[in-house]
Amino acid sequence: MKKLTILSGAGISAESGIQTFRDGDGLWENHNVTDVASPEGWRKDRALVLEFYNQRRRQLHEVEPNEAHKLVAELEKHFDVQIITQNIDDLHERAGSTNILHIHGELFKSCSCNNKSLIYEQKDDINLGDKAEDGAQLRPFIVWFGEDVPLYQTAREVVKDSDILVVIGTSLQVYPAAGLIHEIKDDCLLIVINPNETGFGYGQRAVVMKETATQGMKLLFDKLVNLA
Repeated sequence: MKKLTILSGAGISAESGIQTFRDGDGLWENHNVTDVASPEGWRKDRALVLEFYNQRRRQLHEVEPNEAHKLVAELEKHFDVQIITQNIDDLHERAGSTNILHIHGELFKSCSCNNKSLIYEQKDDINLGDKAEDGAQLRPFIVWFGEDVPLYQTAREVVKDSDILVVIGTSLQVYPAAGLIHEIKDDCLLIVINPNETGFGYGQRAVVMKETATQGMKLLFDKLVNLA
């Protein structure tokens, strides 16, 4: 089976009702991103950071995968599919996809703030005083701005081995994830689905579809299956 890699971002989850990380004003629900998604923010106000992600986690219980997520999952019948997602939700999993790299972490997990290898399932709120087994405060299992991306090298190898790379719902402005498209081999088919995408940064070889994630996947699905 051909190796098809999906690189997904906030745009695919936005259609399920999950707000995107980066709004035009640089704020996320009136919070500066650095206040709630950086080591500096954590040191400054742990309670604020925990509550911010508690709200995100509560919301995640209320949303469902959309048609784009479901069509991506359907592709596993025809391809060796690997998903690399910048999203911290579990909507790909709930839609039925089985091979997913969450390069920016997972909202339904927590970890020790002193040891990220101590990871726990976390479906409910994290409160101040909730401790990992090493006695340290639990924090969201999220890669914050300024932190290393441990799964990036794995993602690079996946992209390098891809026959087809479909980029859905991400403008690829956040590094190092933005650099992944430059890892594809010469004969890899590159397809970009993004309603605001101009093609800048992808080069002439990209097939750019200025569509939402759902509409783009509906238009693309049969064409992809014909390439299997």
